[in-house]
Amino acid sequence: MSKERLIIFDTTLRDGEQSPGAAMTREEKVRIARQLEKLRVDVIEAGFAAASPGDFAAVQAVAEAIKDSTVCSLARAIESDIEKAGLAIRPAARGRVHTFIATSPIHMKMKLKMEPEQVLEQAVKAVKWARQWTDDVEFSPEDAGRSEIDFLCRVLEAVIKAGATTVNIPDTVGYNIPQGWGEVFKSLRERVPNADKAIWSTHCHNDLGLASANSLAAVLNGARQVECTINGLGERAGNAALEEVVMAIKVRPDLFPVETRIDTTQIVPTSKLVSQITGYVVQPNKAIVGANAFAHESGIHQDGVLKHRETYEIMRAQDVGWQTNKISLGKLSGRNAFKTKLAELGIQLESEEALNAAFARFKELADKKREIYDEDLHAIVSEEMVTPEVEHYRLVSSLFHSETGEAPRASITLAVGGVEKHAEATGSGPVDAALKAIESIVQSGAKQLLYSVNAITTGTDAQGEVTVRLMKDGRIVNGQGADTDIIVASAKAYLNALNKLHAGGERLNPQL
Repeated sequence: MSKERLIIFDTTLRDGEQSPGAAMTREEKVRIARQLEKLRVDVIEAGFAAASPGDFAAVQAVAEAIKDSTVCSLARAIESDIEKAGLAIRPAARGRVHTFIATSPIHMKMKLKMEPEQVLEQAVKAVKWARQWTDDVEFSPEDAGRSEIDFLCRVLEAVIKAGATTVNIPDTVGYNIPQGWGEVFKSLRERVPNADKAIWSTHCHNDLGLASANSLAAVLNGARQVECTINGLGERAGNAALEEVVMAIKVRPDLFPVETRIDTTQIVPTSKLVSQITGYVVQPNKAIVGANAFAHESGIHQDGVLKHRETYEIMRAQDVGWQTNKISLGKLSGRNAFKTKLAELGIQLESEEALNAAFARFKELADKKREIYDEDLHAIVSEEMVTPEVEHYRLVSSLFHSETGEAPRASITLAVGGVEKHAEATGSGPVDAALKAIESIVQSGAKQLLYSVNAITTGTDAQGEVTVRLMKDGRIVNGQGADTDIIVASAKAYLNALNKLHAGGERLNPQL
């Protein structure tokens, strides 16, 4: 008996980007979108086109680049928002406008300051506006998890009648539990008279650690689209993790009457790429994509796995893409081989100058470490994609000294707006000294919220990837830097964050 298709709607580029400091450049969004297309995601929510001119350009760039997946833009139930979304997705082979308005009493009263009848009227208008741009229109009643069921039924019936082809029920604040969330879907699908005229979707947040479980409960009760993100990235505690939802359905075909078209061998490569670009490191014990997901420490477990894998493993590491960081290139590889490999990874640099700069960094890295992996290439390109106007601060040279019994010292030379400046500092360690020297030059006044180090690949010659999170005037940014020298990587990450703060930029932050 054939199974129904479950549509996988990935919102890493929109909701995932709402993680503090996880904002992505246009080029980074296109890189992730290409990898999502390789993963065979059905719908890619590329962003919120009305948030800023940069967001509009990013959605448009994704729409131009992607051919196999539907490209979607979010829009509030405002005509100008919907117009921007419609224009941004126009180049897409298949485009969708996703519009929303809050329906819970607390949101309508405290945020929208609208009466329920006004909200209903605006929801219908929004769907009709969206239909002027595309036949593929999705509607979400924001904070549906705390909305009154009778009013929710009225709104959903009306928007389906107005032309919404997908109705998405979001648990915006992560308030629900699986049994109750399943009942919500069952009740809505029974009570909305034209329920069969639209695809039902679920969008769950992870505030109680139940986003994936709630999503699966919705699937068991008729949802045929799941909105999720890579690594569970997203606002506050994040969203339902794509890898968890997809693999639960694949591992338990006895329970779920659906199947996805996801190429699961691309899950780990996608996870690693998103982690590198956003600076959000995947915890080692994270399901499916964590470094320890297939590791067995217990002697009893090790013995069982060696005798028969399925004693303690419900899926194979290879099925989700582990062991895919194959050796790519070596120090003798030429420019053409480098360019060809980047194309295989879905990376397209915008100019010959950018390609030359990336190739120069590749050669520099190849002199330091014998084997270059796919992840190394992604890290190289990430650094080269800092646009010239954003790179106000640049590391020119550095010298570090650390000796037992002596205070570590750092000597740093920076280019600040094209002018070289030098400083020296001591610290509790060489990294602390380096960052203090940088701060003595730039005097940013930013508060450091996070410093983390992650090895990009295995081995003592691996590049270290550093993430630095800074806050200034309420704005939070992540900076990333990679180098085989962890102190240099730290300096690069700090400067990357400072460049983002210097670039500024205001953007709206919608919430579903």
